[in-house]
Amino acid sequence: MKIRRYEEKDLKQIINLFYDTVHLVNRKDYSEEQVNAWASSDERETKFTAWGDSFAQNTTFVALSDHRIIGFSDLSSSGLLDRLYIHHEYQRIGIASALLDKVESAALSMNIKKLRTEASITAKPFFERKGFQLITIQNVTKNETTMPNYLMVKTLV
Repeated sequence: MKIRRYEEKDLKQIINLFYDTVHLVNRKDYSEEQVNAWASSDERETKFTAWGDSFAQNTTFVALSDHRIIGFSDLSSSGLLDRLYIHHEYQRIGIASALLDKVESAALSMNIKKLRTEASITAKPFFERKGFQLITIQNVTKNETTMPNYLMVKTLV
C-alpha cells in the first residue's frame, strides 16, 4: 500500500469508492433508506464538482494498492477530518489507521492542535480506539431522511 496526496484524476475512483462503501459497509448499521439518502445516486454528478473543490482546498490523501484507490481521507484547515472511507474489500487491515496517521501529521504541520470529525455508527469504534472523544450524538437530515452520527474530537500532542 502507498499513500500519497490527492490528484484531480482520483476523483472518479474516490466517488465510486464512497458509494460502494456506504452501500456495502455502512449498510450493516443504517437502514436502506438511510444509506440511499447518504449516498444518493441522484447526487453522483453534483459530487464531482462539490467534492473536487473540497478536496482541492483540503489536505487530502489517497491510499493505493496496485494503482487502485482503496481509501481516502481529507482534512480542512479548521481541523475537520471531513471524510475517511476505506474500500469494502480492504476493511480492517490498517488502511484507515495509516490514513489517520497522515492526517494527524499534516494537522500538526499546519499547527492544528485538535481534530474533530462526525463519525458514522460504523466508524465510531475506530475513532474511539484512536483516541477521539465523543462530544455529542447528532441527528443529521439528508434528503429528508434522518440518521445519527457522532461529533468526536481528538487533541493532538
